[in-house]
Amino acid sequence: MKTSSHSFRILVLLIGLSLFLPLGASRAQELPQSANLCPPLPPPSGVTIEVSSVPALQNAVNNAAPGSTILVDDGTYALNGVYLRIVAPGVTLRSKSGNREAVVLDGNYQTTEIVQVVASNVTIADITLKRAYYHLIHVMASDGADTTNTKIYNVHGLDPGQQAIKINQNGAYTHYADSGTVACSRLELTDAGRPHIWAINNSCYTGGIDGHQAKGWTIRDNTIQGFWCDMGLSEHAIHFWTGSRDTLVERNILKDNARGIGFGLGQSGSNWRTYTDTPCPGVSNAGHYGGVIRNNFVFASRSELLSSGSGFDCGICLEQACRVDVLHNTVASTQAPFSSIEWRFSGTSVDLFNNLVTHNLRARDGATASQGGNLENAPLSLFADASNGDLHLTSSASQAIDKGVALTGGLCDDDIDGDVRPIGPARDIGADEYGVPAPPAVKDLRLANVIIASGSLTGTLQWTPPPGAVSFELRYAYSHITEAGWPSATTVASDLPAGTGSYTATVPYSTGTVYFAIKSKSSAGDASAISNNAFWPHWDISLPLVR
Repeated sequence: MKTSSHSFRILVLLIGLSLFLPLGASRAQELPQSANLCPPLPPPSGVTIEVSSVPALQNAVNNAAPGSTILVDDGTYALNGVYLRIVAPGVTLRSKSGNREAVVLDGNYQTTEIVQVVASNVTIADITLKRAYYHLIHVMASDGADTTNTKIYNVHGLDPGQQAIKINQNGAYTHYADSGTVACSRLELTDAGRPHIWAINNSCYTGGIDGHQAKGWTIRDNTIQGFWCDMGLSEHAIHFWTGSRDTLVERNILKDNARGIGFGLGQSGSNWRTYTDTPCPGVSNAGHYGGVIRNNFVFASRSELLSSGSGFDCGICLEQACRVDVLHNTVASTQAPFSSIEWRFSGTSVDLFNNLVTHNLRARDGATASQGGNLENAPLSLFADASNGDLHLTSSASQAIDKGVALTGGLCDDDIDGDVRPIGPARDIGADEYGVPAPPAVKDLRLANVIIASGSLTGTLQWTPPPGAVSFELRYAYSHITEAGWPSATTVASDLPAGTGSYTATVPYSTGTVYFAIKSKSSAGDASAISNNAFWPHWDISLPLVR
């Protein structure tokens, strides 16, 4: 990069824009809002192949070049034994329309696995998969390489014969399927599909997502429902085990499954994955290492599930799972499960904080937990619509609102809707943070059209109203306004209405510098962080021109 001897003049303060941001900025401006947790994927780029028939789909997928995108036209595709195997890296399989319900790949219990992924950086999105004899999607390592960075996004999975999404190492236990994501998807076993589980397996061998020896997966913002059988105990809605590691499970809604979220299963096993960096000293054969389970709704109310052979077994189940964080989850049921949350075996160690359960927390067989802020035996009346699984808190949920304990920043800074924590003086217990979050801070406050006359300064303050702001308050001072200094600054205008983006202010002025700042407020009256400072006078600054 070269600089020239030429220069240009920047009227840095002509618009009164502060050159630094407030130190006390709220996380409300950094966290995604709920509408942004599952945005549409960007349009495809590179080589695209459009298909509208089963033969064309099979040919395009099985022979895809690296980095290509297969766009599937709307329609129902009766595979009837045809399966799709992705062996080239960077391939994307998605509907052309982006409407997952408009493209249905139906295995009709003849296709063993609808989509097999044995290459890295593969995306499957915006599509419905149903009625595979075994798995709807099977992600696996090859004999020669790991499979990494699989993305399963906005997929509707219906009625698999076994697990909806299966994740496996290779047969020699030398390569693994790591660092994938399942997000914004819906997986379900319906009443029509449930009888096929026993017909295929002669047992209740089913579940939502089943990961073996998998490291670094993220399972977020999904709905998983209905994985149970009349007889026998199904696997979990979300399950990572046999030496899996660092799984993040957050903001999922799990309804009427026999088991909710599981890390590990059993006390020991052969060929479980281990790690050379010893993530859990003293634990040599763990079912799961590390990981975070946070901000999930787990709910069971369906009478057929509760009266089935195994009923509702557990909401969150940890077995030989070490150094796991279980934070701000809500587990509710209309009848008692065996455990709302349980931790089992001497190799299990868990940090268990701010969880809300309608029944019990259970330690078993020598497992240990650090606990704080948990609420057991909570009544269903705390929730907005408990009978239908809406576990958001009501305004009367005083047992949970503002009753959570503080957590280290970064462990759980939002809730199931992506709203910032805390709203109010302290965290709420459970997955929902009750209330309306403070809007983002104004970032572009500026001052223009300044007139100095008769011991006063008149100028027009302008800003971009942030989303969620219903009113604004402007203040001024003769020194830089910080969060700590906001209360002592003088109010220029309060309760400016939503949508306001400018205000002409007149304040006393003779010499020196006058500073302005603004805060936006939510409908509940909660204020944002302080804006940047706009101030007067300005100076001309010359900087070298970068070429």
